[in-house]
Amino acid sequence: MTSLREWRERLDDAGLAGSFLVRNLDDGAELALDADVELPIASLVKLPLALATLDRISRGELDGAQPVEVAPGRVDTPGPTGITRFHHPARVAVADLVYLSTSLSDSAATDALFDLTPPGRVAAVLRELGIDGFTLRHRMDVLMATPAEALAGGLRHDLAIGTTGRSGGSPIAELDVARANTATARSLAGLLAVIWTGGTIDAAVAARLRQLLAANVHRNRLAPEFVSDASTWSSKTGTLLNLRHEAGVVEHADGGRFAVVALTRSQVAAAAQPAAEIAMGRVARGLHDELRGR
Repeated sequence: MTSLREWRERLDDAGLAGSFLVRNLDDGAELALDADVELPIASLVKLPLALATLDRISRGELDGAQPVEVAPGRVDTPGPTGITRFHHPARVAVADLVYLSTSLSDSAATDALFDLTPPGRVAAVLRELGIDGFTLRHRMDVLMATPAEALAGGLRHDLAIGTTGRSGGSPIAELDVARANTATARSLAGLLAVIWTGGTIDAAVAARLRQLLAANVHRNRLAPEFVSDASTWSSKTGTLLNLRHEAGVVEHADGGRFAVVALTRSQVAAAAQPAAEIAMGRVARGLHDELRGR
């Protein structure tokens, strides 16, 4: 059995500080590593936004078939997918924007949804559904407005790493827990538990969210550790400067279901860090295997 101290050491060897939680969705048993640390969640905010939008559609407050004109994104920014890479405006139905935002992590689609349901309204929907632990403050276009984005290559990562305090404070608003969209690994696991096991969320809404997370195209982080012929992995990732996150559910052929949340900060000034991605997956898988074997 590997101790929590050893898991922390493995993350440290990869230049990471991490907050992890694995929860058995059937009996509630958990293994956690600093799971109550509040962190900026970057694109993980798209999951509660999807929930709030689909919930409002189910209540008749929004029409999923209603077309919305979406402005093109920043096509010069590397990495994004979907409308964010378009050069011209597009007309997309609200329900399809939810797919683009959640499964492709399309930030242009996300901000079109935030136009319909602003962060404060998303937070209110979560409260109405009894889902706690999220602080939602801003849209996705704020992430592209940070002064750090104007800096080249590793320099912006140096800025992110060098200015983030032990308490989570940072002069970069999107990395500052007092100004960013934030959550904890525990609150994200709680949201996933509701989506997979029912409760306050409409059954059709929960089913659609599971479909969207199963269709996630970003599969380089935790997916390699959880996808097999005997298991499926459904998740949402979040990445910003030195933040690397993923939250999802692994479902086994024997019926076992586990929520797995990994939230990390890197201390390495580089955008491409395959060793960090591997370390995240190994720690998440190790905690999962230990919990499943109990």
